[in-house]
Amino acid sequence: MASASLPAISATEGGLSRYLSEIRRFPMLEPEEEFLLAKAWRDRGDIESAHKLVTSHLRLVAKIAMGYRGYGLPVGELISEGNVGMMQAVKRFDPDKGFRLSTYAMWWIRASIQEYILRSWSLVKIGTTAAQKKLFFNLRRLRGQMKAIDGGQLTPEQVEKIATQLSVSQDEVITMDRRLAAPDHSLNAPVRGDEEGSSEWQDWLVDETPNQETRLAEGDEFDSRHKLLEAAMGGLNERERDILVQRRLTENPATLEDLSSRYGISRERVRQIEVRAFEKLQKSVRTAAAEQGMSPTALQ
Repeated sequence: MASASLPAISATEGGLSRYLSEIRRFPMLEPEEEFLLAKAWRDRGDIESAHKLVTSHLRLVAKIAMGYRGYGLPVGELISEGNVGMMQAVKRFDPDKGFRLSTYAMWWIRASIQEYILRSWSLVKIGTTAAQKKLFFNLRRLRGQMKAIDGGQLTPEQVEKIATQLSVSQDEVITMDRRLAAPDHSLNAPVRGDEEGSSEWQDWLVDETPNQETRLAEGDEFDSRHKLLEAAMGGLNERERDILVQRRLTENPATLEDLSSRYGISRERVRQIEVRAFEKLQKSVRTAAAEQGMSPTALQ
């Protein structure tokens, strides 16, 4: 059951009209015929039966896809995605359940179209939970019911009502409303419309990353501090060095209890050794930095 066997939607002018006209030639199925075709596909893998089931519902796919035109995506692509959902529905349809294929397929068609819209509508992922997806696809409709001015902000009362109705937070309603009011635009778009040679929006973005000179200077300073630290650590005795490393220079610091058990001393004594070792380290680093003409920065 390949999509290549379905009528193609041309991107040229009038392509959609020709497609809608072409799919009308596929007959609608009577309940008994639909049942027999579904059984033939499920039990014997009859490709021709599956093809008839899909093509007889192409008008349903087109009708559902037309309802999503407001998201600014090509209708032809919405229909194509809906056809994919229709084929998935046929693959999973159980005729013995007692309901018509169209009733079952509507869910698959809508799900396929909605997933495509969520993938394509914004470069930034909009919603991952079922409630957020429901908000994305129902906000415009609820706006219309409340007679909210298109492009204007929702009132606090409207936000609260939508949040309650869709079981989402008010912050999610406000954020989604702003996203829908200002969809993504290409950074390569010219600042002044279609003027040839006009600068692009990306030309006005500030590059906040450090320049090469800054990165080199920071790298040199880091190396110098690292050498100072290594030299200062050499001035500590073995116990001081170990306690300081375990308490301040590891990703998961040891507790005073752990170190007191290891060295057979009290927790307060461990704390005193840690503080003394750190002060010695600071003094050594500052002295060495001053001798080298560096800014004596205290260790953090």
